[in-house]
Amino acid sequence: MRLHFLVAINIALIVSICAGLTASAADNWPTRPVRFIVTLGAGSGADIGARLLADRLSQRWGQPVIVDNRPGGDGLVAINAFVSAHDDHVLLFSPTASFSAHPYLHENLPYKAGDLAPIARVSNTLIGVGVPVGLKLSSLKELVAMAREQPGQLNWAGVTGALDFVFAGWLKQEGLSINKVPYKNPVDAANDLAEGRVQIYEASLAIVRPQMQAGKIKELAVVNTVRAPTMPDLPTAAEAGFPGLTLDGLVGLFGPSDMPLELRQRIASDIHAVADKTFDDRLTTTGQLMNIGGPEEFGKSIDAQRAQVAAYAKELGINPM
Repeated sequence: MRLHFLVAINIALIVSICAGLTASAADNWPTRPVRFIVTLGAGSGADIGARLLADRLSQRWGQPVIVDNRPGGDGLVAINAFVSAHDDHVLLFSPTASFSAHPYLHENLPYKAGDLAPIARVSNTLIGVGVPVGLKLSSLKELVAMAREQPGQLNWAGVTGALDFVFAGWLKQEGLSINKVPYKNPVDAANDLAEGRVQIYEASLAIVRPQMQAGKIKELAVVNTVRAPTMPDLPTAAEAGFPGLTLDGLVGLFGPSDMPLELRQRIASDIHAVADKTFDDRLTTTGQLMNIGGPEEFGKSIDAQRAQVAAYAKELGINPM
């Protein structure tokens, strides 16, 4: 009896000490420079958000926060560099659309979903459905009507990822025959849309902003659940009568798989603390909405997006590789 009692006390002590060490590690982090690996190139919405956040967190943490752009390979270049580092001072800053469709697109992925531990959702990318102004369309319903009248004659620009699955699934739901033109570079797709070489492009507003400002592209709707603050008259796809075309672009920060929840929560709390009105305003001008969420909330929103991609993949007859 006495032996069991002593064993129980020792176990409790060990648990208490481990918990204390974890809390202490979270309190003392970071102890050296932090690196954000970004899946997209310089000038992208995610890159701008990462740099704005890095500047503020560097001041708060008293350590440099370096932004390391690793574009290419459908996000795999950056993700592989992040996972290979296995360092709690090397974090991944990425739109979830960069990887939520990976199981349906790539064989022998160099990482598992569990390798990306959610730290914080930072923003939602505003995503629109755009057409060349020469088509003289003013709504999604007009676009759908044109596609029905001209089956197989229109083209849409597709860039590998979750957006492709959602748009292709929506086309199938609506019974529309529109040809996909694949692109590796989203900027090339935006340029071809402006010149009328493709007729439809679902992309972040940040990508097509130069062509919109030049008066060459017209956005018909955003696919987010809310309207774009900078374009308040532009309806959501759901408001336009097409709820199946709804997708919120999620952008956030990830840590290695063994990063303790306490540390991830603390980093998320720091992000919330530095996300001031100036940060919000800068994101808005680049086609993003500030939407800070902790690790649990971010994880749930990622799961919901993965489920949405899986549903559209099933509708399209695409199985995980």
